[in-house]
Amino acid sequence: MTTQPIQKQIPTMNASQPVDEKMQCMEVWGGNKATWSQFSVPGLDLWVHSEPFRSSDGGGDVYYLSSCASGRITRMLLADVSGHGASVAPVAVALRDLMRQNINFIKQTHLVASLNSQFESIAATGCFATAVVSTFFSPTRTLSVCNAGHPLPLFRDANSGLWRSSVAGTDEEARNNMPIGIVDDGGYRSTKLRLEVNNMVLTYTDSLSESMDVDGKMLGTQGVCDIVNSLNSLSPELLIPSLLAAIQGLNSDNLLSDDTTVMLLRANGSGVRFTENLKAPFRILKGLWQTCFRSA
Repeated sequence: MTTQPIQKQIPTMNASQPVDEKMQCMEVWGGNKATWSQFSVPGLDLWVHSEPFRSSDGGGDVYYLSSCASGRITRMLLADVSGHGASVAPVAVALRDLMRQNINFIKQTHLVASLNSQFESIAATGCFATAVVSTFFSPTRTLSVCNAGHPLPLFRDANSGLWRSSVAGTDEEARNNMPIGIVDDGGYRSTKLRLEVNNMVLTYTDSLSESMDVDGKMLGTQGVCDIVNSLNSLSPELLIPSLLAAIQGLNSDNLLSDDTTVMLLRANGSGVRFTENLKAPFRILKGLWQTCFRSA
């Protein structure tokens, strides 16, 4: 799998409407700055909201999106470097760059393992990062999710209309992967979901799950899930602003002491054009040939 990074201007936060971006094949987008953006790629619509601590220029939350292999494969990252705000922003940027450098790993558990092994060289002693790395394969509508110590993603079944933990029912090892930068060999595992049309997945950083309810108790994954289930999910472009407003309404201190990032994806049922599917094997062979030629 090959990518061709393209530098993009990170849109400025807008409280009402996300900046609409049409992703093209071979593009890479991401950062650690404030953004409120919407994307469409084959099979998925995505919304990304990020707000660094105290409106800093950049924070410790990292978001990343790539569309490659003729649009058949979309890869997403949401990571949270320990600490927050400007003090850890350089590490967050370096983690984003590591993601770009390692994007050619087709198996995402190998990608996460490589990120883990390289993270120590860019981070200060004791620094680590939690992360959710997801890979969507459009032809089979399959989403692979590797959670490295991050708050558990939420999944919405369009048939039932209910949200739940997206890794419910999977083996315990897939639920308990270590954060990046803790141990040399994290032994990372992933789980797979099939996304039918209008199924949704929500990932977020711990500023949401560590927020307090009206009784002063931490929300946790279940608390966030309960709030999302109380909201109208039929208009996904409104879900993130509604979720953040609901959490802030529980306690005036919520979402103020850390970077806040939320990523929502919805299966839209679109596919890759027939001609692009035909070209995909030749692009893969070309990439393998170039790799072998450079290493010869």
